[in-house]
Amino acid sequence: MRGPIALASALALLAACSQGAPGNQQDAAQTGGDATCAPGTPADASEAGLRQVQLCIQSGGKTLPFTVEVAETPEQQARGLMFRTDLAGDRGMLFPFPRERVASFWMKNTVIPLDLLFIRRDGTIESIAANAVPYDESPHASGEPVIAVLELAGGRAAALGIAPGDTVRWAANED
Repeated sequence: MRGPIALASALALLAACSQGAPGNQQDAAQTGGDATCAPGTPADASEAGLRQVQLCIQSGGKTLPFTVEVAETPEQQARGLMFRTDLAGDRGMLFPFPRERVASFWMKNTVIPLDLLFIRRDGTIESIAANAVPYDESPHASGEPVIAVLELAGGRAAALGIAPGDTVRWAANED
């Protein structure tokens, strides 16, 4: 009987160690740890059929990796994260714009709270609308023209120490 118990214990320990291994991007984004990040690295299409890429946020000397869905078309941007019931801590949605503009978002038909990060052309975060309230139709606007908006799960920016002035990198803004 001792053999199967020892084997089960060893497998459980191995699984626990691999989940927290350095470089594990999900763990890094979940806990705020540092990780390797390759902005623009493609990922499989999301369940909603959107293109996904890796995006990196430089904050307080840390690199925070996220896998984000890219809402590229007007239809995708209009729908955004409406009707979604959850969003993992290492996931998000990026809304890139063809040119800079003052961006205004609302939470109509959005079931979960979100953090909205307004991103300047140089990749710095202009402002954050933290914990936007589900279903609220009040506008959340950038204070100046921006090139993109990143939506993360509500409270993630504060939990990870992300603040205005931090830098967001993805393939389109690497030039």
